[in-house]
Amino acid sequence: MATKDIPSHHLIYGKCTDYISGEELVDTDDERFRQKIARFLVEEKGWDKKDIYPRQKIDTLFAGTFVTSRIDFLVRLDDQPFMIIRYGPGSIVTRERPAIAAARVLLPNLRVPVAVITNGTDASILETGRGRALGQGLDAIPSKEEARELLAKYPPQPFPEEKREKELRILNANDVEVCCTGGPCAIPGAKEG
Repeated sequence: MATKDIPSHHLIYGKCTDYISGEELVDTDDERFRQKIARFLVEEKGWDKKDIYPRQKIDTLFAGTFVTSRIDFLVRLDDQPFMIIRYGPGSIVTRERPAIAAARVLLPNLRVPVAVITNGTDASILETGRGRALGQGLDAIPSKEEARELLAKYPPQPFPEEKREKELRILNANDVEVCCTGGPCAIPGAKEG
């Protein structure tokens, strides 16, 4: 089965150009929010495009369920990982713990210090060491200038290898996409998809 043969759960408007990379992407409502967030980071929060790494992912396979967790943006400050941003429509509270998990395991050797979960109109900013809230609302997303102070307070730290599996399981359980048929969507080429 080719990827184009998989029915989409999203309304597709055509193509759009990624604000950060210039790549051509599928234009959906969710992608429009992601592009809005990217513009906000650069135009309102002072980040350079070169600081922002879009479309990161973490693949997990537990209990026969293959899941690709999306991290919409990894933001670096002076080549140090500073924050991840995950977008998802609806309630952001239910997505806080998976965002912390993603920040803890995205990089093989360091925990990203700050995780942001946003639905495009609200945001929760979290410190990933203890999982504490640092702020609420889009305006609370750290600017490049504010990041320097936060990075001094919350530097990237190694994440214990023995705790990685727990975080990966949290991602797997929370990010599984349930198809309209009631089960996980079939993913071509997946080990058990």
